[in-house]
Amino acid sequence: MLRFVKVLAACGIGLASLLSYAGMARAQQDPVTAIDVALEPDATMIQHAKADNARLLKVYPNGFALNATHNPHVTLLQAFVRTADLDEVYATANKALAGENPTSWKLKAFKYYYIPMPPLGVAGIVIESTDDLRRLQQRIIDTLAPFAVKTGTAAAFMSTEGGRDIQKALIDYVANFVANGSGEKFNPHVTTGVAPETYLKEMLTEPFEPFTFSPASASVYQLGTFGTARKELKTLARIP
Repeated sequence: MLRFVKVLAACGIGLASLLSYAGMARAQQDPVTAIDVALEPDATMIQHAKADNARLLKVYPNGFALNATHNPHVTLLQAFVRTADLDEVYATANKALAGENPTSWKLKAFKYYYIPMPPLGVAGIVIESTDDLRRLQQRIIDTLAPFAVKTGTAAAFMSTEGGRDIQKALIDYVANFVANGSGEKFNPHVTTGVAPETYLKEMLTEPFEPFTFSPASASVYQLGTFGTARKELKTLARIP
């Protein structure tokens, strides 16, 4: 072994470089997908989300419209998984839903919020966390943990711009979702659009009329720009 290392050194090849090359080769062999396991809301929440979305688009037309390729949703888990494992991910997520009945839950939307991405912000409607939501989220996280990989690149996301619309902050957000967005840190919400921070700060001072809604279905999506549910990969079957 020592002789082999000396030969590498003589050739000017460092161990770090070899590991880097090996990692790049593995990444090419094992493509990664950025997924969102989500509950999809009923018509009541969709109506509110689309009304807010239309308002934000008037302020910032370069944002995104909520539509068939930017679906309103309540995220339970965002993660990078091996693309080759997606069928197993779907089957495992279905098992995690077994015994749950999210369509019977009454969830309360109670305020606006936004995630800063200066000079913009990603806006949303916050949902009151419940024991049911936290329990289901933890089950999804635990059962899908074996499929998760540490991080990914813009290639893991759905993009119509060759990855140019995938923010570095989004990649970090997905990579650290479990640490920063689960358990006591879980912040269930429905993303409604993008606008300048100055506008969103004013929006947060406005009165918010709380309302209730229920989940209507559950799906696995491929994430896109600003963490949108960009491409439906699989409708989960276990939800009543």
